Amino acid sequence: MIRKEQLYEQILEQIDLTKETDDEELQELIRTVLDEAADEEYISLSDKIRIGRELFNSFRKLDVLQELLEDDSITEIMVNGIDHIFYEKEGRIFRSKKCFLSQERLLDVIQQIVGESNRYVNEASPIVDARLKDGSRVNVVLNPVAVNGPILTIRKFPSEAITMEELIRIDSVTDDAANFLKKLVAAKYNIFVSGGTGAGKTTFLNALSNYIPKGERLITIEDNAELQIQGVQNLVRLEARGPNAEGEGGAVTIRDLIKSALRMRPDRIVVGEVRGEETVDMISSAIICTI
Repeated sequence: MIRKEQLYEQILEQIDLTKETDDEELQELIRTVLDEAADEEYISLSDKIRIGRELFNSFRKLDVLQELLEDDSITEIMVNGIDHIFYEKEGRIFRSKKCFLSQERLLDVIQQIVGESNRYVNEASPIVDARLKDGSRVNVVLNPVAVNGPILTIRKFPSEAITMEELIRIDSVTDDAANFLKKLVAAKYNIFVSGGTGAGKTTFLNALSNYIPKGERLITIEDNAELQIQGVQNLVRLEARGPNAEGEGGAVTIRDLIKSALRMRPDRIVVGEVRGEETVDMISSAIICTI
């Protein structure tokens, strides 16, 4: 039986590490290795296409997670070690048949995600929050904190921000409540959006932000930039940063950003998430936030 692990190793051995291999060259190499494997053992066309896509994703994208990420109906992906991958779809959790080839490959994917967010994670600092290019929220927990292997959780967000009209349509909020909130936003009341994990705080905050007058100067402050503010031209997006790889400084906290934002002539500040002492600094300003 053809094993994807063997094919992966064969491709890895044939890649010229002295130069950058583009996508076309990689795809041609994958086709060659698959054709050679098919000479020894029959592989159907559909299996060739599937295995070829999986191998390409292993080298260029997020490996076995790529298909789950590309499925718009999936809202959350949960990886508990290399062979326990779950996903949430239509409010229900399912187990994927996919698994990583090795713990090293899973760690490579984690480092790829974290690195693109200018974050780091290792045994000395085993917990990190990051994001994907599309804004999806990522949380990573590694050994020794995670006993059963590297833990990766991805909260996906819709490609287009959900509007208040859509929330009204699906009975998440009433017309009267929406109109009342619109008046509060226009009057610059401080607004706190609270709720449990997965309750829809960020989705609701995105919808609520559509009531902000388009001529205002708006500053958003987040641990990980994931808000989808629409239609505001004078928009400043700030993102917190942890300490450097040695843990010796360089951190920029939510509280630091709030203090700085107050000197940036804001009409309004939106804080993505409030957890601690930064609450003291934000009370005096017109701020919308989640807690």
